[in-house]
Amino acid sequence: MKESTHREQILTKVRNALIEKTENPYIDIDLTSDVMYKLDDSEGLEIIFANELIALGGKFIYCENEKYFLDDLKILMEQKAWPSIWCVSEKIASVLEAGHISHHADVMEDSAGEVVGLTSCEKLIARTGSIVVTDTNSGSRSAYAYPDIHLVLAYTSQVVPSIKVAFQELKTKYVEGLPSQITIITGASRTADIEKTLVMGAHGPKELYVFLIDDL
Repeated sequence: MKESTHREQILTKVRNALIEKTENPYIDIDLTSDVMYKLDDSEGLEIIFANELIALGGKFIYCENEKYFLDDLKILMEQKAWPSIWCVSEKIASVLEAGHISHHADVMEDSAGEVVGLTSCEKLIARTGSIVVTDTNSGSRSAYAYPDIHLVLAYTSQVVPSIKVAFQELKTKYVEGLPSQITIITGASRTADIEKTLVMGAHGPKELYVFLIDDL
C-alpha cells in the first residue's frame, strides 16, 4: 500500500475533525465578563490615568480650569523655548487666542524646527493611560501623528475606566456612524527594533503631554 504524504495525513485529520462533533468542555465560562481585573477607582480615575501615563513616559499637568491651562502652557512654552503652537482645531485656537498664546494652523511655519502640536481628544483610558483621538474631533489625522511633540487638551469628564467603555460612549456620541479614523495613543512613539536600541519618535511624536482640566 502506498504510504500517504504529510499533506494527505493533515487533510485526513482535518476532514475527520469536521465530521466528528466535539462537545464544548468549557460550557461554564462566562464570555461576557471582563478579562482584566476590576479597577480600584476609589482614588479617582484621573489619578489612575495620570499614574499610568507617567509610567509610560508621558507628562501629566492638572489644571483647575482653562485659565490655569493657559498659564501652565505659557510657562511650559517659555521653559522649552517653543515660539508657537501648531493647532488645526478652531475651537482650541479660540481658547489660545483668548489667552494671547502664539499659535498657527500652517504646519509649514515649523519647517525649520520642532513641530509642537496641540489637539483635543475623545477619551482618556485610565487602565492603560491611553488617549483616544479621532480625525473628526482633532480636525485632521495629521494633527496627532505629525508633531514632534504632542500636547493634548482633555477634561476630567472624558476619563473612562477601559477601552470597552470608551467605544460604548463613542457609539453613543456618533450615532450616525463612527469616525473614519480612531486612534489609541499609549505613550510617546518608540521602537527598539534596530539593534535593540530605544528610539523615541520613530513613528510619531517623541514627547507626549496631557493637560487635564477639571470640569466636574
